[in-house]
Amino acid sequence: MRYYDYLSPSVNFMGPGCVKELAHRCQLLNMKKPLVVTDEFLAKVENGPVAQSRAVLQEAGIESVVFTGVEPNPKIENCYDGLKVYQDNGCDSIITVGGGSAHDCGKGIGIAATHDKPLREYAGIETLDNPLPPVIAVNTTAGTASEVTRHCVLTDRATKLKFVIVSWRNVPLVSFNDPMMMLSVPRGLTAATGMDALTHAIEAYVSVDANPVTDAAAIQSIKLIAGNLRQAVANGANVKARENMAYASYLASLAFNNGNLGYVHAMAHQLGGQYDMAHGVANAMLLPTVEEYNLISNPEKFRDIAVFMGKNVDGLSVMEAAHLAVDAMRELAEDVGIPSGLAQMGVKEEDFDLMATNALKDGNAFSNPRKGTKQDIIDMFRKAM
Repeated sequence: MRYYDYLSPSVNFMGPGCVKELAHRCQLLNMKKPLVVTDEFLAKVENGPVAQSRAVLQEAGIESVVFTGVEPNPKIENCYDGLKVYQDNGCDSIITVGGGSAHDCGKGIGIAATHDKPLREYAGIETLDNPLPPVIAVNTTAGTASEVTRHCVLTDRATKLKFVIVSWRNVPLVSFNDPMMMLSVPRGLTAATGMDALTHAIEAYVSVDANPVTDAAAIQSIKLIAGNLRQAVANGANVKARENMAYASYLASLAFNNGNLGYVHAMAHQLGGQYDMAHGVANAMLLPTVEEYNLISNPEKFRDIAVFMGKNVDGLSVMEAAHLAVDAMRELAEDVGIPSGLAQMGVKEEDFDLMATNALKDGNAFSNPRKGTKQDIIDMFRKAM
């Protein structure tokens, strides 16, 4: 017997052109001077997501200040740099514009603005005592889904470790997923974030914390990704594919925000911390290997995944069909241009021991459907090379 909570922003705007509602939502939340948290690249794109968002605010008479210090795998220092801009300019709220790095950094700034201890000390689940300033997330990639989750993932540069602050207080009050803001996302980033979304959906679907509500979201997400990611990578201006990937990412976030993840994310966090590897790429390279390891834990669900991803399982045993799910994951990753192995990314076997130790301590490890040892994790890292 157990019970569940189910978290998402109170308001989620979806579909082409929805960002025009940004100013109205700011007004409803009494946001007088928001800090726009983004990276240097997005801030410089002519008529890009940052420019469009600020134009909507300006038209409504809302002054904003831009912080462009977000790095991939955002660092603790990024959050404190943003906090200084927030405080120096008398900001009262936060609008994150970008992908997962911008949203995580914005959450970190919000935590730092309302809590006294160093950010590293809030790692864990429900460690935050105070509400954050109002946060609105304008999303520009279809995959990471930090715009709708309770997770704030940061990197400690000194230790090369990623840590996660998990709290209901981190959930943005409003999210925007406007596919028109995703049309110019580069092919490689489209592939990586799309595979990140697939990882969210699959890990949540087979998680020990899965339930019928999270399953429903995960199933539809897997189907949408299998049917649209290739098209979005092939032609970034394909509005329908972009829109469907935005829905897929959102659904995957609902699944994993409430059903949790597994060893893929626990291991990918180590690659991000140790090598500053793009999170979606790390997930994509680990996914087939880890799920092949997980097959025996719930072959019926993996058979389902094979079907959701377009495989014909007629006449096959449950285990034979389950293996087709892993094949489908590998094929999709290859089709969208994900590197074939960790060795290509400069990963060194000498780091496996430390990464495996830390992966088993990662909060995502506890909901993996098959319980493994440190040697099992090392073996999976090695197999993914």
